[in-house]
Amino acid sequence: MRIVLISGIVFVHIPFDAANSAFNGTYGIFDWFRVFLTEALFRVGVPCLSAISGYLLFRSGLESFSYLKTVRTKSQTVLLPFLLWNSAFFLAIVVALGFGLGNGYVPDPWHATARDLMTQLFATEDFPVNVPLYFLRDLFVCILLSPLLAWLIRRVPLLTLSVLLVLALVPELSLYIVLKRSILFSFSLGIYIGLYKIDLKALDRYAPVGVALLLASSALLATIIYLTGPSMPDWVQLFRNTLAIVGALGFWLLSALLIKTQIGQRLSKTGSLSFWIFCAHYPLLLFLWIVWGKGGVSVYPLFFLGSLALLFPVLAVSNNLCRTIAPRLYATLTGGRTKKRTEAPATAATISSEFISQRR
Repeated sequence: MRIVLISGIVFVHIPFDAANSAFNGTYGIFDWFRVFLTEALFRVGVPCLSAISGYLLFRSGLESFSYLKTVRTKSQTVLLPFLLWNSAFFLAIVVALGFGLGNGYVPDPWHATARDLMTQLFATEDFPVNVPLYFLRDLFVCILLSPLLAWLIRRVPLLTLSVLLVLALVPELSLYIVLKRSILFSFSLGIYIGLYKIDLKALDRYAPVGVALLLASSALLATIIYLTGPSMPDWVQLFRNTLAIVGALGFWLLSALLIKTQIGQRLSKTGSLSFWIFCAHYPLLLFLWIVWGKGGVSVYPLFFLGSLALLFPVLAVSNNLCRTIAPRLYATLTGGRTKKRTEAPATAATISSEFISQRR
């Protein structure tokens, strides 16, 4: 499911400006479809990935869990790639702005305060310059907290998950320790599933119903957001936050259907490509957006569809080139995710007014 979820996250980060906001209604059904994909359906990606991560960490129980070993390993597989990918993009921005390129499209480190620079580089208070990488930052924080979370879930599971769920759902609430509250809850839910040996296939027979409910709920939410956005009432934000978490179950059930298909089997063997796509897609999308802005073409659907048509082939080719030409660098950039998986797929385991990025 990682490659599917991460591919969905790509849709969320396709850039647009105020003139091409979906809420202008310029392109009718196409704009509604954008809202459906970016504000509803694919918002489940981060919570679902977080739950998978929590589950994989504790699926063997507390007895075999070594905190120091885990932190050491995750520093290489999560923290180091975050620092490398984000720092590389930060340096690229510094150089580009130094030559007068990219003004209005990216944060300006040249005129940022020290506090802003810390955020741009390390996501201390807000999203980093490579926006989707906030997920790696929050995931590593959850890993640091994992012994405490596991202890609470072992002793008071219902209370722990209930409190974290409420914190995740309340609109406009800041926890500070994580940038995305749904990650903390979903990661803890994954710990619960792992520690209590919940059968991951228990609901597989309801997969068609679950997927249909996910699509119907996403369509309903998209319609409400399309009619009320971009400034949404609190009850709409609550609905959106709820679907992002509950909808993860619908996406998980999708795997029961997908794995039975030929394309599903191929996707389950993509390995490190999903991580490469996750880390590299945002800078490439920004580059395409800047080039598009210089072209003088104003039909936004052409950019939306064209960027997707270019993005995935370029990322696939660059992934293979780096893996072939510089295997050590590739291993570092992907956190050592170069070994082919042998597990069953079910257990294999994210500005200026001129630029608006849907930062999810």
